[in-house]
Amino acid sequence: MKTALVTGITGQDGAYISQLLLEKGYRVVGLVPRRSTGDVNLNRLEWLGVAGEIEIADGDLTDLSSLLRIVDDYKPDEVYNLGAQSFVGSSWQQPVHTGMVTGLGAVNVLEAVRIAQPDCRYYQASTSEMYGKIQEPQQSETTPFYPRSPYAAAKLYAHWMTVNYRESFGLFGCSGILFNHESPLRGLEFVTRKVTDAVARIKLGMANELRLGNIDAQRDWGHARDYVKAMWLMLQHDSADDYVVATGKTTSVRKMCEIAFSHVGKNADDYVIIDPQFFRPAEVDILLGDPSKARRVLGWEAETSLEDMVIEMVETDLRRLQKT
Repeated sequence: MKTALVTGITGQDGAYISQLLLEKGYRVVGLVPRRSTGDVNLNRLEWLGVAGEIEIADGDLTDLSSLLRIVDDYKPDEVYNLGAQSFVGSSWQQPVHTGMVTGLGAVNVLEAVRIAQPDCRYYQASTSEMYGKIQEPQQSETTPFYPRSPYAAAKLYAHWMTVNYRESFGLFGCSGILFNHESPLRGLEFVTRKVTDAVARIKLGMANELRLGNIDAQRDWGHARDYVKAMWLMLQHDSADDYVVATGKTTSVRKMCEIAFSHVGKNADDYVIIDPQFFRPAEVDILLGDPSKARRVLGWEAETSLEDMVIEMVETDLRRLQKT
């Protein structure tokens, strides 16, 4: 039985990768930081029905000593570093915290693996936000980066440190440059879930408007359930490398709203209000990934369409709200 250590296990990707690994017979250990309360939010894992199969280890990305202890105790075969301060909007209000957790936190995990379990295979959750002010119309593994937020800059540091540990120490380190990936497990602070939750509330008569920022921003959106399969495939390959994980299609926030509202028989223009407070200090206007390397080398491609994903999210939010 292989053992996998997952940081950020209580998040969207952490829950889906845990489900996938358990289905493949892994022992799954989740790194969870403790604060003033002993409670751990396992809602996403519970929603997928796997919370009872996860082992929880107390530790923090900012505490190298705890990471060294956990890696030495569990001796994982694979580490999936998904933990981060991952909300782009908050990174301008918390730039130092974002740098410490998202950037230096990844180096702490790399260092713990290098010292305590050097044969372990390591996955770093990189992001399309690193491309920022895009230098090419479609972004691949060779496209230059131009981060436009503290979050993206921190992720870029973690990305390049993964490459550095691979080249300097021979660590099996892979970075998945994942473009936007969503699901019913996405937090309400993210635009896709904000939209589907609002659409469900409007349908049920619980709200009458949806306030958004730049609805003409375009993203390459896929389903997190598909994307975690790419993470796993990277660590099964003979050699470590970096891969863009994307659909190869881009859609505006406006169009995504139209899909969601149309599903419940309503017109988005009747409810969407542009609110300047939701504009970013530095906007990323368009992201479009080139997943050809992942398709060619890993045999991976996105399986869920944007339309199917948005409808799944709206239907899930309708069911959630009808239970409240």
